[in-house]
Amino acid sequence: MTMINKIHTFGKFLDQPVLIAKFEKSMPFLMSAGGALALGKIAHDVFQKTDDKNERKRQILSRSIVLTASIISALLAPKIASKVTNRTPLSTIEKVKEDNLKLINNFIEKNKPDDAALNILNKAKEKILSFKETQTLFEKVEDKDFLEKLIPDPVAVSSKDIIKEIGYLSVYGAVPVMGGVLGGITADSVTGEDIKKTIPDKIKEGAYQYLANIFMCNIGAAMGLGVLETMNVKSKSARAGAMIAGIILTGVIGGSKIANFISDKFIDKFAKIKTKQKERTPEPLDLFLHTDDIATVSVLSGLKWIEPALPVLYSVSGYRAGIGYRN
Repeated sequence: MTMINKIHTFGKFLDQPVLIAKFEKSMPFLMSAGGALALGKIAHDVFQKTDDKNERKRQILSRSIVLTASIISALLAPKIASKVTNRTPLSTIEKVKEDNLKLINNFIEKNKPDDAALNILNKAKEKILSFKETQTLFEKVEDKDFLEKLIPDPVAVSSKDIIKEIGYLSVYGAVPVMGGVLGGITADSVTGEDIKKTIPDKIKEGAYQYLANIFMCNIGAAMGLGVLETMNVKSKSARAGAMIAGIILTGVIGGSKIANFISDKFIDKFAKIKTKQKERTPEPLDLFLHTDDIATVSVLSGLKWIEPALPVLYSVSGYRAGIGYRN
């Protein structure tokens, strides 16, 4: 088996609708487990920094509220974004199994596959195939139309759908950030902080997280994709390269400047309170958060298995906004 064929088979393995649906269904558990680990790390850091028991309780309670709000809002984000933009959500595991059952039973009845293929097809009705099983299936079944229906190839976003898809991803990213900010305000109210002084920092950090790490990067990806669409370039590698270039120019480089401009010219004046840190500059974790831009490129390129992981990436931005990270 050539390397190209192995890569194609691996892509098909990842694109299994059952795998994607199960991955999405497991996200509440995975994020809850991740949140518990994060809270443990937060508690450890708090205990290292202060010996005051009351201060420890206050900080841990505050961070717990923000973390919980960020995770819950990130998990709700795809449903909210789908409803707002009228986008079809990912299929549920129940729907995928129902579709697979009909498709495979119809194929088996008409084609009478051999025992090896039959065993794999029966498993594919409800379970995830291994890489080896995926490889065997594509070697033994010659009906390309059936294989495409069972495990569809990625379908890149077309020019007419770019705005809708970018709108979906932008709403998706906005929900956890707003959830984090609201969680931060709630936490400050519960723990007795002066929210008049703390709200501006949360809003400014939220604006930075959203504009610099999410929205402007989406705009950059759309611009890059749009340029190639006008040139009728269909190469997937070229389209991905153009989107990444757009993200770097518009999001990574320009997003920070735009976010700081809005914070300084509008949020500070509206709040009538000067925050401690005037200019928010990118940090290592901010650059790490741009991994969600690779996810954006992947989603726009039609790689559905990336999409269920977006809540993990966006919840970090929500958390940082909620604690007013800029200070």
